[in-house]
Amino acid sequence: MTKLTCFKAYDIRGQLGTELNEDIAYRIGRAFGQFLKPKNIVVGGDIRLTSEALKNALTEGLRDSGVNVTDLGMTGTEEIYFATSYLNMDGGVEVTASHNPMDYNGLKLVRENSKPISGDTGLKDIQKLAEENDFPPAGKRGSLTKTSVLQAYIDHLLTYINPANITPLKLVVNSGNGAAGHVVDALEAAFEQKNIPIEFIKVHHEADGTFPNGIPNPLLVENRQDTRDAVLKHDAHMGIAWDGDFDRCFLFDEKGEFIEGYYIVGLLAVAFLQKYQGAKIIHDPRVTWNTIDLVTVSGGQPIQTKAGHAFIKERMRTEDAIYGGEMSAHHYFRDFFYCDSGMIPWMLVAEMLCVKKVPLSQMVAERIKKFPSSGEINSKLDNPKVAIDHVFSAYEAAAENIDYTDGISMEFADWRFNLRSSNTEPVVRLNVESRGNDALMQEKTTEILTLLRG
Repeated sequence: MTKLTCFKAYDIRGQLGTELNEDIAYRIGRAFGQFLKPKNIVVGGDIRLTSEALKNALTEGLRDSGVNVTDLGMTGTEEIYFATSYLNMDGGVEVTASHNPMDYNGLKLVRENSKPISGDTGLKDIQKLAEENDFPPAGKRGSLTKTSVLQAYIDHLLTYINPANITPLKLVVNSGNGAAGHVVDALEAAFEQKNIPIEFIKVHHEADGTFPNGIPNPLLVENRQDTRDAVLKHDAHMGIAWDGDFDRCFLFDEKGEFIEGYYIVGLLAVAFLQKYQGAKIIHDPRVTWNTIDLVTVSGGQPIQTKAGHAFIKERMRTEDAIYGGEMSAHHYFRDFFYCDSGMIPWMLVAEMLCVKKVPLSQMVAERIKKFPSSGEINSKLDNPKVAIDHVFSAYEAAAENIDYTDGISMEFADWRFNLRSSNTEPVVRLNVESRGNDALMQEKTTEILTLLRG
C-alpha cells in the first residue's frame, strides 16, 4: 500500500507526477464515492493546465462508484461551494492548487450543504480508502451532465449590496490569469444591465494556465506591482487582486497601497454589525486586538477560533455567526453557506466607499495607527518546536496572558504576538501587534525573529 502524501490538513495538494496524477485522482473519486455514498456530486476545476485531465479522472472514479456527476467546467472554488448548496448536491469537488507553484495541483472537497471535508471530518478516511485501492467492482455507472450555475451565482452575489447605494466607481481588477476573470465579466454585464455605475480596469484578465505574469498570489510582494501601477495610472478608487481559485481577494487603496487582510476583517465586521445588531463575528488568533475592539464597540460578539477554513466554518455554524474573517484574506459569510468568498468582500467594501464617501486609505489609516501589525513573517527552521519553546521561555514570565488556541499567543500590556507552526511545511509563522506604538511593534518583531532564527 503506497502512502499518498498529497493529503494535507484541510485539502489535497501535491506535486504533479510524483504526489498527484490521473491514477491518484481516479482513486480519490472512487474513495470519495465509497466514503460519502453520494448520489449526486458537482465538480469544477481552475485554469491550471492539468486541472481538466485530473477532473476527468476524478469524474471517472466517481461514476465508477455509481455517482451522478454534474460538471461546471472552469470554476473558482466558491462556485463549487455555491453549486453544491444551490443544486442541492450531496457534495462537490474543485480541482485547484490555488496559489501553489506551477508543478502542483490539488482538490478541495465538500459534502452536502457545502460543509468542508478535512482531516477530522473524513479526509483521512478517504485517504485510507484511496491508499488501499481495493474498490468493489463498478456496478451501475453514474451519469455525467455538464451545466452552468454562473447566472444564479451572480444573482446571489448581487444580494450583498444595495445597487441604489452605488455611486460611480472605477476599480482595477487583477485576476492574475486565474479563474476570476469570467466572474468579473459576468458581474460587469449584470452591473450594466442594472445601471450600477462600476467601471472595471482589467489587468492580467485572460485565464491562462501557463501564468505568463507569475502564479496568482498577491501575498507575495513582487506580485503586487501591476495592480498598484494600474490603480495609480487610471486614478482608480480601489484595486482588487485574487489568487488562482479566487477564494481570497486582496485590496489596494486609491494610492495603490496594499492593505493587510487583518484591517479588512475589521471593516467588514463593522459593516455586518450595522445591519445585524449584536451578531457574532469569528476571528483567528494571529492578530486580534483591532477586530475585538471594533466588534465590541459596534455591539457585536467577537469569538476566537483556530485559523484554517475548516475550523472557522465549523465554529461559524455552531455559533450561527454572520461573518468570519482571517488575516490571510479568507472571509466567510453566513448567507454564503458559511463558506469563504473572494467576490463578496470587495463588493461590500465598494459599497462602503460610496456610502461613507471617504477613500479606502482613510477608512483603514486610523485602525492601522491604533493597532500596527507586522504582517505574517515566515521562518524556515530545521526544528520548529525547539525554536518556539525557546521564544516561549524568553517571554513566559512577563506575559499577562497566554493562549494556546492556535500555536502560542502571548499578551503584554501594550503588545502581543502569535507564533505557530505551518500545517503544511517546516515553517514557523509570526505575527506581532501593538497598541498604537509602531516602533515597539517593530522592535519586538526583530527581537522574536532573532530568538527564533538564532
